[in-house]
Parts: sequence; structure tokens; C-alpha cells
Amino acid sequence: MPTDPAPARRALLWLREPLAVLTGDDTADRDAAAAGGVVVDPAAGTVVELVPAGGTPAAGPCTVLDAREHVLLPGLINTHHHFFQTLTRAWAPVVDVPLFPWLTRLYPVWARLTPEDLRLATTAAMAELLLSGCTTAADHHYLFPDGMEHSVDVQVEAARALGMRAVLTRGSMSLGRRDGGLPPQETVQEAGTILADSARLVAAHHERGPGARIQIALAPCSPFSVTREIMRDTAVLAQELDVRLHTHLAETVDEEQFCRERFGLRTVDYLESTGWLTDRTWLAHGIHFDDDEVARLGAAGVGVAHCPSSNMRLASGTCRALELEDAGAPVGLGVDGSASNDASNLLLEARQALYVQRLRYGAQVGVRQALGWATRGSARLLGREDLGVLRPGAQADLAMFRLDGLRFSGAHDPLSALLLCGADRADRVMVGGRWLVTDGRIEGLDLEELIAAHTAAARRLVG
Repeated sequence: MPTDPAPARRALLWLREPLAVLTGDDTADRDAAAAGGVVVDPAAGTVVELVPAGGTPAAGPCTVLDAREHVLLPGLINTHHHFFQTLTRAWAPVVDVPLFPWLTRLYPVWARLTPEDLRLATTAAMAELLLSGCTTAADHHYLFPDGMEHSVDVQVEAARALGMRAVLTRGSMSLGRRDGGLPPQETVQEAGTILADSARLVAAHHERGPGARIQIALAPCSPFSVTREIMRDTAVLAQELDVRLHTHLAETVDEEQFCRERFGLRTVDYLESTGWLTDRTWLAHGIHFDDDEVARLGAAGVGVAHCPSSNMRLASGTCRALELEDAGAPVGLGVDGSASNDASNLLLEARQALYVQRLRYGAQVGVRQALGWATRGSARLLGREDLGVLRPGAQADLAMFRLDGLRFSGAHDPLSALLLCGADRADRVMVGGRWLVTDGRIEGLDLEELIAAHTAAARRLVG
């Protein structure tokens, strides 16, 4: 009786001999292990093999993509954003003010958001990130006025349509102006509503394990916009559901003063009093910590999302990134909301991080270190060991950049040129083995149509 023929081996993809490569893995010897390229399995969505200089893949058969004109990076990972804020970029009434007046003037505008506004804003923010080489984005959405109760569900749909990985945090505001907080009452919710919806979203959308595309985290907004009780109860719920925790902390001196006056505590003491001093937690900004607080955060494994452009734009201060890392706290990067950064470009954010940290610590802060914050460091903040690196078994999330523009003419070290010469747009981007960007264009997205609709929504919102 005849037997079935052996199934054909599926083709792998060899990204051959890149101009330069960053594996993001501490064990790599200056990335020489992958100088000959990276082999991925598009069907499985994972990295199969690193090829040394002059070598050929042991795995096969392989389709070859000539990468000799590309710098190859792990997909960049954004750990803090507010997608909805793309609708209020460079709004004149808040261009020249610090955080608290910036917020109080914007809250009433944001309260007018509609589900369609949020869909457009989410798509625009993620598309901009994707074009900068970002493959995973965390968003902190904390606005749920009437009619916006399913905001995170809208974001899930937008992320799935685009194909990016997303960590969508169910933010919350429960402390309105009437009770001594900063947000107007129409933007706050009751504790029971917040906790019930948090649990619903985790059950409906949270994926676990390597390769997860959509994950949910819980994220009370800030000390000046939520009650102590919702911080504590959210920490308990996150432990029960085994999801991560996120919030703003120690962003400004005003916030520090608020915590002293309302809670009688500095920010890290307040964090500990609510059960948040844990490696489940990552913080946005993390600027105004003293030496003891840096040590305590590091010992607990609390991560910090460094947001240099936003911190400079709002004159908030500078994150103590090197000291936090030395203490044991993971450090990653976030572009923050596009009403304080006014852009969603993670590669440019790595450049900003490099320069602002050199102002603090000197030239010892290296290009590879800044790129490491945007890749491996950010992955640690999100609890993802399968992202932020190019090594066998990791997810095939990667970005490829050409250095053929005038700004790169005369550059000698391709990897350094990405940041020092100001690369801002990827030529190719892959997520889970699938090309989402080819030749600098997002597959399946009418960018001109998106820009027109998004611009119209922005004008309606502030009008």
C-alpha cells in the first residue's frame, strides 16, 4: 500500500548579512553571533537561528532577504503612552505650561472623546510607533466618561486590525476635584465600576505565555487622581488575576507635595502603603526619588518607564536611569502621550534618552545602552522574556533601517548612526514573523485616509 509522501519542510527566512545588528542579548559578543544574519520561521513567528559572519544557516531551506543595506534591531517596545492624546498635539493653550495646569486645561477637552475618536487616535498612535520600528506598545487609558465605558475594547480591536502587540492598561480616575483631586467629576468613576470592568477586560482579552499579542494591565492613573483605596484594591485584584500594575509616580515636585499633604507620605512610601512595591509594578517617569527610594525600588524589582521628551517638554526633571538600573530596577522607554511629547516615535525617544542621560551622567551612557532600554529593558518592564531580543526561540519581532539618506552620509558606525544621525523611520518591520511594514509603508493601511479622518476628529474635539 503506498504511503503518503513526507510533508514538505516549510521555508524559513534568512535576513542575510545585515549592515549591523543588535541582538539585545547580554550574552552576545558585540553582536558578532548574528553578523551573518538572523533566520526566522514566519509560520511559527519565532527566531530560529543566529548566523555568524561568513556562515550559512544550519536550518533550512531558507528564502533569503538581502539585508546588506539594513541595520537590524529587535522590535522596539514602548512602555508608556496615552493614545487618545494624539488628538490634542501642540494645542496652543498648553504649549508653555507645566504638568498640573497642562492637565487641568486638557481634562475638559478629553472628556468629549467618542469611541470613534479613540479608534482613530489609537490607530494613528500605533501606526506612528510602528513606522519608527516599534512592535509592542503599552497604552495607559484612564478616561471613561459617559459613552466611553468600552474604551479598552475599542483599543483591542484597533490593535488587532493593525497587527501590533499591545499591553492595554485599564486605567482609572476615582478622585475628582470635589474630593481634593485634580480631574473634573465627569471624568471619574466609582471604585466598584473600575474593579468590575478591570476583571472583565482581563477575562475577555488577556493572553498569556510566549507570543501573546494582547495583554491587559491595571493602571490607576496617579496619586492626584485616584483614592488610596482604589490603589490598594487594584493591587489585590492584579495579584488575584496575575496581571501587571502600572501608574504615574514621582513625575513632578507638585506631585510629591500633593502626596505629602494628602497622605502624609513621600511617593515611594505611599506606593508601599498600597501594596505596589512589587516586581509586578512598572512606573511612568520616576523622576523625583531620593537615594533610599532608588534602593528600595531596585530591591523590590519595580520597573521605571523613562519618558525623556515628555519630561523635557513639561520641565518635569530627569529620571535617574543609571542609578535605578544599578539598584536592580528595570528601565525601559516610553514616548508618553502625544500631548506632552507631541510625537509617537520610539527610535527618536531612544536618541533623546541617550542625550538627556549623558547630561546627567556623562558620555559613559552608550548608544547600545539607550537601544537596550528601548528593547530588552522595556520587555522586562512588561514581564516579557520572549520580546526585545533576537535569539533562538524569541518572537520574530524586528525592525530594519536603511542608512541611505543625506543625514547618514559620511557615517562610519551604522548602529551608532541610527541614534546619532537621527534615524526616524523603519524600512521594514516584522511582528511574529509577519511583515507589517515594507518599503516604509504599513501593509493594508490607507495612511492618507487615516490622517484626514484623525485630523478632522482632532479639530472637532478642541472646537
